[in-house]
Amino acid sequence: MNAWTAQEREDYGALSTALCLCVCAAGLFGEDLLQRDFRRDRAVLAHVAVHPGAATRHVACALGARERVVQRSLSRLTEEGLLMLETDGATPALRVYRVAR
Repeated sequence: MNAWTAQEREDYGALSTALCLCVCAAGLFGEDLLQRDFRRDRAVLAHVAVHPGAATRHVACALGARERVVQRSLSRLTEEGLLMLETDGATPALRVYRVAR
């Protein structure tokens, strides 16, 4: 709205401010998309810390996320050494995780 009003009054300072705000909002939205995985990983890690021996399916159900998405988070956290996989041979949905010590 500010950009439209500024264009009508030929107020280029207000127009550039409005455009700058739009670019900043787009940047923040993009940053939020990039940070989504990190926030999900934190939620998964917190759930496993409170519920040791949690399976992928239980974590997904508790967080309201799809099992595939939770499995990616669990894999990342296991690779980083934050979680331990206890039942290695099981299918991904039945694997059990604990916080690494």
